[in-house]
Amino acid sequence: MRSVSMTSIIVDGRIWLIGSMLLAAGCDSLRFAPSEQQKQNAWLHNRTAVQTAETAKSEGTSEKLQSLAELSELQSGAFTSYFGMPKEFPAAETIEQILAEPSRQLTQTALSQSADRPDPWAVADSMLELGIGICALLGGVYGTKAVGTLKQARAKTKALQEIITGNELFKKQNPDHASAFKSAQQGQSTQTRQIVAVMK
Repeated sequence: MRSVSMTSIIVDGRIWLIGSMLLAAGCDSLRFAPSEQQKQNAWLHNRTAVQTAETAKSEGTSEKLQSLAELSELQSGAFTSYFGMPKEFPAAETIEQILAEPSRQLTQTALSQSADRPDPWAVADSMLELGIGICALLGGVYGTKAVGTLKQARAKTKALQEIITGNELFKKQNPDHASAFKSAQQGQSTQTRQIVAVMK
């Protein structure tokens, strides 16, 4: 019996460790994989930088401007490598094609997509679901105990989400009570405040 409770402590500790790491890293570190439009935009940026460097050289601009354009061309190659090559390449063989409206629209689409972040609640739920699945596969007394612990952690996460969502809704609907609401929360520990701030 003692070993089962020790396993529960270890599993529970791991859950809190993973949760703490996510909170410390913040939600901004979670990002979606690059979309096709973002890959196309990175490639378009490289083509733009290549054309800029060639134009700066052919027009006899200052050495400083030519050096900046060459450096920009090299840097854009790193972006293309990082994002990966697109499946379809946008028309960008000439300066006119690069400056055309489709290129500008592609850049705007990629810009808006780059601000998207995964929902931290969905990420936490997915991680707990994965943990439950793995523990269920392992089976046995320890696996069953771990599944129970993970399901309890999942329920607690859902409850925390509902509380935070409700509190935020209350503050929006009752702005005249917002200061009273904040002062009622003054007794929270620093750790609780950090968790709530990140989860919001």
